Amino acid sequence: MKRVLGNRGLSELSAAALFALFLVLLQTGCNSGSYTPPPPDTTPPTAPTNLTATAASATQINLSWTASTDNVGVTGYKVERCSGATCSNFAQIATPTTTTFNDTGLTAFTSYSYRVRATDAANNLSGFSSTATASTQAAAPIAVSISPKRGGITISQTLPLSATVNNDVGGVGVTWTTTGGALTGQTSSSATFSSPAAGSFTITAKSNADTTKSASVAIGVTDLTGVTTYHNNLSRDGTNPKEFALVPSNVNTASFGRLFSCPVDGEVYAQPLWVPNLSIGGGNHNVIFVATENDSVYAFDADANPCIQYWQTSFLSAGVTAIPFGDTGTDDINKKIGITGTPVIDVVTKTLYVVAKTKEGSGNYHQRLHALSLTDGSEKFGGPADITAAITVPGTGDVGDGSTCSASSGNVPFCPLKEGQRAGLALVGGNVYVAWASHGDNQPYHGWIMSFNASNVAQAPAVFNDSPNGRESGIWMAGGAPAFDSSNNLYVITGNGDFDGTKDFGDSFLKLNSSLVLQDWFTPAVEGTLDSQDLDLGSGGAVVLIDLPLSTIPHVLIGGGKGTNFLGQIYVLNRDNMGQFNAIDNVVQEFSLGGGIFSTAAFWQNTLYIGGVSQNLKAFVINTSTSQLSTTAASQSPSPFQFPGTTPSVSSSGTINGIVWALDTHSNDTPAGSGNGPAILHAYNATNLAAELWNSTQGTGNAAGNAVKFCVPTVANGKVYVGTQTELTVYGLKPN
Repeated sequence: MKRVLGNRGLSELSAAALFALFLVLLQTGCNSGSYTPPPPDTTPPTAPTNLTATAASATQINLSWTASTDNVGVTGYKVERCSGATCSNFAQIATPTTTTFNDTGLTAFTSYSYRVRATDAANNLSGFSSTATASTQAAAPIAVSISPKRGGITISQTLPLSATVNNDVGGVGVTWTTTGGALTGQTSSSATFSSPAAGSFTITAKSNADTTKSASVAIGVTDLTGVTTYHNNLSRDGTNPKEFALVPSNVNTASFGRLFSCPVDGEVYAQPLWVPNLSIGGGNHNVIFVATENDSVYAFDADANPCIQYWQTSFLSAGVTAIPFGDTGTDDINKKIGITGTPVIDVVTKTLYVVAKTKEGSGNYHQRLHALSLTDGSEKFGGPADITAAITVPGTGDVGDGSTCSASSGNVPFCPLKEGQRAGLALVGGNVYVAWASHGDNQPYHGWIMSFNASNVAQAPAVFNDSPNGRESGIWMAGGAPAFDSSNNLYVITGNGDFDGTKDFGDSFLKLNSSLVLQDWFTPAVEGTLDSQDLDLGSGGAVVLIDLPLSTIPHVLIGGGKGTNFLGQIYVLNRDNMGQFNAIDNVVQEFSLGGGIFSTAAFWQNTLYIGGVSQNLKAFVINTSTSQLSTTAASQSPSPFQFPGTTPSVSSSGTINGIVWALDTHSNDTPAGSGNGPAILHAYNATNLAAELWNSTQGTGNAAGNAVKFCVPTVANGKVYVGTQTELTVYGLKPN
């Protein structure tokens, strides 16, 4: 080496000299040995493991994996990709030298699959990793909605549901689930719900693209057989315990309000009646029936928006009109008088019974009991039955001067003009019961009760008159209907009039059997004062009957009227011994409400709800051991109700979710020229009336038609129906 290099150092040689020297060495060998090159590298790296793919955005998926190993060394990786949920056509997209890669520029809401292999310096390739798949996010967040958002159906109905998924780029839709009932016809965007059992159910639609996104709808399913009589049932307690759609949490301005209205031809004094699943209009529908003072009965679809009318039956014709209010000599009803008392419905025979009052010719007045088919409004059973002056009872009582009603000596006639059919009708034991009072205090009139055979509307022989030897004592009860106990005994309250405790029973609670024979009674000691000052005991609605099996007095009834000094008086009576007449009232309990009672109380969960004139709606709890009410209200509404107070109704899901519904009808234009304005519907939490959930003055577009006094709201299947001067106003859950 020294001989070759001479005196110059190795570092001073040029690149060319070094290369020449290298060739010499190859040819001659170094020192005395020879050179053998190493074998080629043919060992591939191991395959990458734990490949993961994670969507980072609508256009990016991030990859990571565990590094491969190699006998010499891994120099890099090759990433392959294919597009589509079941794709297999992979293509190389990148050659990173690290164990991560971010794939960008992708299409939103699309599935991508990836695999990775390693390489070394000799270009040996490993096997592929496992395949990892991910979908890019939508261009905007997924959002799911359901229509309707809330509602109620009956157990025989189905409810179509539709789901919308915003930003569902791939159009994969939703998956449906329910907490009960059944879902049929499911697609990625629709389903139909039904349930054979009553209750509250939640149906959920979950996005298939993003399973963290879903929407739910709460549906109440009712097995309520109908609201077919005044204040819901024969005890007149005003409760619907089968309301699963309306609950305190959804009766608010966001989800509850006016839905639609149905025009009518006269004032609606009668409570609207509701029948589910009626075969009508080419299908099965829930139907609401409305009677007017212009002598019409309407059948409307209870749910259709806008309103659908199935039929209207009018009892008017040429020469036959509703009675001008002036003919009665009073403006207590100040427009026209036709149908005033609430009808009653027999769901078995599909018949509606109603009393209509007409004027025929110049001075011929009639009242008739009609039996109408629920399906088409046609007359049934050979009706109607004409209720005329030919009906009499023996007596020496007031018959007037003979100008409006005539009678033979010793008989008191029924006077079709003077007798006001204000009380609701009742259907018990195959008989229809009808009661009468007056128009204003215009004599002659008496309190009458008659019964009619429901199968042929023939009048039964028994007729009850509560003042055959006296005057007045009307049975009107602010529109309340006779109440019945489980033995079919009938209970009413009479207005002011003559009292003798034998035949004449003004200002009294009366108990009659089904043949209208008086069984027992109670008359307060202040009857003389009540009569002389027109302080009707019977201005209050029919009694609320209560069975309290753990009480020392298990059978009671509750009612009241104007009270002395118009302060309202509540009476709790023993139905088994009503107390009759004594110098000191022989009653379970009595106390002043603070304002006159022109209403029927409601009763739910051992609580009485009652609203007197100029009084707040109040809740009184009953002691189930003594049958006495608390004399201090457990709760009361935030504001009072002016004349005529209010008749509340209660909806609940059995023993929970109680809501008290009450109408403020003080703007009812009676007497003529007084205030006239919309009825106001209020909803209160039944466990605390101070908690008002909603009223129809809140928000916009919730006003009802103008008010009619004594009206009662009907609550059924997620809706509340209110009769007014010109329309049926329908409130309910806003579907969307």
